[in-house]
Amino acid sequence: MRKAIILVLIPIIIFCSCDGGDNLANEVAKINVDVKVNRFDREFAEAKPLDIPKLKEKYPYLFPANYPDSIWVAKLQDTLQMEVMEEVGKSFPDFKSEKEDLEWLFKYIKYYFPKFRVPEVLTLTNDVEYNYRVILTDSLLLVGLDNYLGGTHKFYQGISKYIANDLDKKFLTRDVASAFAKTAIVPPRDRTFLSQLVYYGKELYLMEKLMPQKNEAVIMGYTPEELDWAIANEEQIWRYFIERELLYSTNSKLGPRFLDPAPFSKFELELDNESPGKIGRYMGWQIVKAFMENNTINLKEMLTLPEEELFKRSGYKPRKL
Repeated sequence: MRKAIILVLIPIIIFCSCDGGDNLANEVAKINVDVKVNRFDREFAEAKPLDIPKLKEKYPYLFPANYPDSIWVAKLQDTLQMEVMEEVGKSFPDFKSEKEDLEWLFKYIKYYFPKFRVPEVLTLTNDVEYNYRVILTDSLLLVGLDNYLGGTHKFYQGISKYIANDLDKKFLTRDVASAFAKTAIVPPRDRTFLSQLVYYGKELYLMEKLMPQKNEAVIMGYTPEELDWAIANEEQIWRYFIERELLYSTNSKLGPRFLDPAPFSKFELELDNESPGKIGRYMGWQIVKAFMENNTINLKEMLTLPEEELFKRSGYKPRKL
């Protein structure tokens, strides 16, 4: 009899769970956003020297006043710049799918943050300045498309592999979500390793809510294999942090070892080369997930909670496989 009851309940639970997700998606779909995209990269690539004054008038913020027109004319005629613009044109002949992705992202942002103002999107090239591949302001989103040509592209040959792997169009919307998340989350209140873990965990959790259609590997910036490693070793990683009393440490070396982008995390053990970088961010994400599962609180309230309080209320226990 008990087995029969369980069998009856399972489809009900599944139905309710799916229905809840569908209801949210339906609500979000009703939100109206008008995403305007200006392909400055294409306009500049197709421009002639006589077109420079018109471009300066249309995009004054892209042309510093102290730069004479001759600088831009020279750039138009530079063979390397011409090759960059050609490669970007091949990878992004249009911006249709990316625009659709951004529309959904902005809808979800407005769902959770109704006062959010949808920015005007402007695509450009920035000489592969990958640390500034997206810049989000109150009214503008600048996207450097030459930073999204694919990890094996010839332009990235001199860049470390772990960085080049990130330079792929599948991460474009994730980078925008990350840029927004940083504006919505209060920086860590102290310098402890725990506070930094939870801070990055909040960012990843918010990104997950804003991009429910993206898988966890994309949100984390991992390959599927790197995510599998993190999941399989979660218990061992947590034990390592606890046994070495790292949580309340303010040692500045812990950031480069476990939080910053890197080819691997630095446990100073034989497994280092197998591990992905940023493993501390992944652990922080699991802490925040546990908190949200074990507490009744809305998303915006969670983002304002002090890190230590969130951790203590999370009831976090690493998964055991």
